[in-house]
Amino acid sequence: MPPALPFILSTLHDTDPAKFRQYLRVSPRTFDQLVEAVEGDRKFQNNARNEQMPVTYQVAIVLYRFGHYGNAVSLDKVASWAGVGKGTVNEVTRRVLTAFLRKSFRDAALGMPTAEEKEEAKQWVEEHSCHAWREGWCMVDGTLVPLYHRPYWFGESYFDRKCRYSLNFQASSDLL
Repeated sequence: MPPALPFILSTLHDTDPAKFRQYLRVSPRTFDQLVEAVEGDRKFQNNARNEQMPVTYQVAIVLYRFGHYGNAVSLDKVASWAGVGKGTVNEVTRRVLTAFLRKSFRDAALGMPTAEEKEEAKQWVEEHSCHAWREGWCMVDGTLVPLYHRPYWFGESYFDRKCRYSLNFQASSDLL
């Protein structure tokens, strides 16, 4: 079976955003913003004879891996889906996480919304709920990202209420 990754990035990205989101758990627009935010990171630069795979592929592999759990996230499954080796999946994950954890990435990817983005959100709220909520709303959401196995350092700290090891992410937003 041919790898799905090239098809997703070359075809679904532009023609079927819902399917794209199903695989990578982000919209094509958000995916492009993530790639742009990490593209210049030194983790993606090398002086070897063989170049690294494109940053878009690396970010997609990590998003696919983080967006699945159980058997779907095994190194064999992810490697087969992406058309790369198991060692490559581990290396790519390490590179992308290192880039995501840098302050420069957080500053670029997690900024406050612009006036245009706020207005777009207000219009969406008004169209999809009630007029009274247009001028302000608050959102808090959290999600658990399951880990394949118990982390070596402080492993019990990662044990969640669903009796598995995971990372807990929470985001809040106020739009006024």
